[in-house]
Amino acid sequence: MLDFSATYTDQYQLAMSQVYFKKGQKDHTAIFDYYFRKLPYNGGYAIFAGLQDLLKIIENLKFNDKDLEYLKKQDFDDDFLQYLKDFKFHGNIYSVQEGDVVFPTRPILQVEANIIEAQIIETILLNLLNFQTLIATKASRIKLVSGERTLLDFGLRRAQGPGGYYATRAAIIGGFNGTSNVIAGRDFNIPVSGTMAHSFIQSYDDEITAFRDFAEGRPKDCVLLVDTYDTLKSGVPNAITVAKEMEDRGEKLMAIRLDSGDLAYLSKQSRKMLDEAGLDYVKIAASNQLEENVIKSLLEQGARIDVFGVGTNLVIGSPDAALDGVYKLAYSNGKPRIKISESIVKVTLPHKKQVYRLRDAEGNCVGGDLVTLFEEENIKNMIHPFEPYKQMKVDGLEKEALLKPVMENGKNKLEKKSLQEIAEYSKNRLAELSIEYKRFNNPHIYKVGISETLKTERDKLIASFKN
Repeated sequence: MLDFSATYTDQYQLAMSQVYFKKGQKDHTAIFDYYFRKLPYNGGYAIFAGLQDLLKIIENLKFNDKDLEYLKKQDFDDDFLQYLKDFKFHGNIYSVQEGDVVFPTRPILQVEANIIEAQIIETILLNLLNFQTLIATKASRIKLVSGERTLLDFGLRRAQGPGGYYATRAAIIGGFNGTSNVIAGRDFNIPVSGTMAHSFIQSYDDEITAFRDFAEGRPKDCVLLVDTYDTLKSGVPNAITVAKEMEDRGEKLMAIRLDSGDLAYLSKQSRKMLDEAGLDYVKIAASNQLEENVIKSLLEQGARIDVFGVGTNLVIGSPDAALDGVYKLAYSNGKPRIKISESIVKVTLPHKKQVYRLRDAEGNCVGGDLVTLFEEENIKNMIHPFEPYKQMKVDGLEKEALLKPVMENGKNKLEKKSLQEIAEYSKNRLAELSIEYKRFNNPHIYKVGISETLKTERDKLIASFKN
């Protein structure tokens, strides 16, 4: 876990908080919703990730002496700095479970705290959840096209600084099997895997000696990079020679790796050569600017690849690069609050809320999430949040409450789970969606709607500001 100070925030969070403090509003209760407006990658779903990290950080968030000295130089008042000296988050957080499939416009997480505490945690919340959700979603898409093939995160060197640390975690949630990232492997208890660089082979006078020395040093997980000079005329034949020598020692070559050229053609030819040499157990790994569409194309061409090492496109969330998650005020000082916009999709939903996943009598997901007031009952209809003529009857459907308390009075109440457990949960939740929501081109749109009561409350607030 990386270390975070409470100054891991934007300046305006502190500027607003000082005004709240000066005006006697520090004890006003506020409720903020975290959600996003648009699905990444023009896809049909997203995978929520980052919650476990976020709660641990928030529980321990504080301003140290160095922070306070710095803020004093930024012209913050002494009495406000004294308040920050004792800062600790004491609020409540409600959230969907990490790894769940999530959709636009509906709350994914809800913060209920005094307005200063709720404001100060906004930046770290958006920073962690937006990024990890983006990467977990990318990883999930890659997993969908790869089937049961092994997926490895190779992206640390191309990540945006320390973002590679959390990208690895999110990739596992999305369905990856391991990583080359050693520190993430240590901290998150996930499998670490690696091969060799071209420079290792280049440092030797000949390729086969490099292979032999590497096999001697890593006999249990030896993967040989075969494209430094000539894949089919040099690399694979030399790998076969070393594999046979390993067999004589009672060892086995784990795999060869292809990192350039026509991966579909080279993998098929390499597979043929390995099988003819009696090395059908040796796997073929591939890397080199892979992503879901490239992998889909390779497999459609009959590529014989067992392991995909995905780097840059995974850890930077290409091509989207960011999730447009937002943090919007829904309630403060005893009143519902709303943001009005000329763009109707940017009009927010007031009040404390609950979100339900709709299911039929057999428990099957029917492709809809319903947003209601927090303790609302007897909901008969779901209304499109922006197109009210679109409605759906829900009174005969089972309703699974998704927002559950994960932090109470500043204490983390979430049962810690391994990444493998979160990934398995995510896999099962995604399996509940029909294939139409998972296709890459023009996926079916998952329905998100609001209750009639919530719509009425929103419309009343809008009208009050137009009078």
